[in-house]
Order: sequence, then structure tokens, then C-alpha cells
Amino acid sequence: MLTAALIGVAIGVGTTLLVRRGPSGSRPVSPILRGAALGAKWAGTGAARLGARGASWAREAGEELWDRIPREEIRDHVRDYLGKAQETIDDVVETELRDLRRALRRQRKRLGI
Repeated sequence: MLTAALIGVAIGVGTTLLVRRGPSGSRPVSPILRGAALGAKWAGTGAARLGARGASWAREAGEELWDRIPREEIRDHVRDYLGKAQETIDDVVETELRDLRRALRRQRKRLGI
């Protein structure tokens, strides 16, 4: 418990020293924040430039890339998978219904209905 209290005091004092105003009227953490802001601005500018370059490349190469996608082959494969899935589901439902009917007949026979 004492250790937790000492850690809390140390964190509180450190935060106070960073956030307080110094003799010049600015906070000691201000230069760090300004540096981080400059770095973020530089990174954002670079990302925007590279993003614009990528967008123009995609615009130029997009039609060629779209034509290279085998859409009909994909459509056929999906249609086959869906057909097989539907057949499997139909078989399972049919089997379950058959088993349910048998169980119902057995119960009726047992009850004499």
C-alpha cells in the first residue's frame, strides 16, 4: 500500500512539474508538444503527397487492372458453391424431417393415438 502511495505521489509531482507555468509564462511541456506538432505536420504532408500519387496511379492503371479480374470465372465458382450448399441444406432438412416423422409415429404408437 505504501508503494502504491509513493508511486501515486511521484506521478502527481511529475505531472504538476510538466503542466505548471514557468517563469516565462509557458509550460515546460510546450516545446515537446510543438515538436510533436511539427512532426505530425511533416508526416501528414508526406502522407497526402504519397496518397495523391497512389490515387493518380490507381486512376491510370485501374481500368487495366479491372479488366484482368476473372469476373466470369469467379461468378461460376460462387454459383457452384451456392448450388452445392443449397443441395446439402436440402438433404439435411429432408433427413431431419424424416427422422422427426419417425419419432412422431413412434410416440403416437406408444400413446395409442
